[in-house]
Amino acid sequence: MNQEQTSTMNYIVEQISIKNQLHSKKITKNLAKFDEAYFKRANDFLKRYATLLQNEGKTLDYSIDCYLQMIADVNYESVQFLQTGEYTSKSFDEVNQRVYNNPSVMEYYMHGLLLSQFLWTHHYDILLYFNKIINQNAAHINNYLEVGGGHGLYISEAIGIIGDKANYDLVDISKSSLEIAKKMISNDKVNYMLTDVFEYFPENKYDFITMGEVLEHVEDPVSLLKKLHTLLSENGKLYITTPTNAPAIDHIYLFKNADDIRKVIHEAGFNIENEFCIYSEDMPVEKAEKYKVSMMYAGVLTKK
Repeated sequence: MNQEQTSTMNYIVEQISIKNQLHSKKITKNLAKFDEAYFKRANDFLKRYATLLQNEGKTLDYSIDCYLQMIADVNYESVQFLQTGEYTSKSFDEVNQRVYNNPSVMEYYMHGLLLSQFLWTHHYDILLYFNKIINQNAAHINNYLEVGGGHGLYISEAIGIIGDKANYDLVDISKSSLEIAKKMISNDKVNYMLTDVFEYFPENKYDFITMGEVLEHVEDPVSLLKKLHTLLSENGKLYITTPTNAPAIDHIYLFKNADDIRKVIHEAGFNIENEFCIYSEDMPVEKAEKYKVSMMYAGVLTKK
């Protein structure tokens, strides 16, 4: 890897080390596992992000502070989770008041999540899995939908693989998320819609739907999946990700293990064509399950 590919990431790690030595050990360990392809992808992403920050009059230092505030939140939520076995928020109204309708919280949270995409090993591995799935299905995707686009990384990757032949729609309930996605996605083919997916009724069905890390944010994940079932073409595929045992300030629905997720999938009328699971910590599965270490689940679903 060259100096350009590592300089921004090195700066991020150095600043985290100064401000939070304990967390920097984990980040340094994560980065040691990655190859040149990772640093190239991370660098491309961070370039776009740096432009976004500059246009908003912000700096990378601001973003790092946001990330560390998010880590502090996760640490607090984790302590509560281990003590009670539950997430601190139980309803969407709670989370809406606490996070989504609280601009100051939403601001640092969104910027923190942006950096986590390339600082957390399991986030990056899930991205690679997504790319693999899109590559396998690209020839059959003409109508693509993403629900909860977040920072726009996944739909950007999909566009890069599928190309201009497809129609791309992005639906998000959060104005803040949608604005960041618009700034991070360097393609004018995407149609952005600020709406609740339950109130979304498009004319055409979709060949491929992506919904990353949304199920844990709702009270009734079965109902959400059933809604996506109505938006998917008969031979279409739905790609989802959701974590188990992942306390966060905006997580509501607790999946305790992969079987909990599979149960919801089947109840909603889907079969699992392919799946991938990875824990957030590098340790034996038995130990990870014993200590309720968060696991990220990714699945490719088809209609029953």
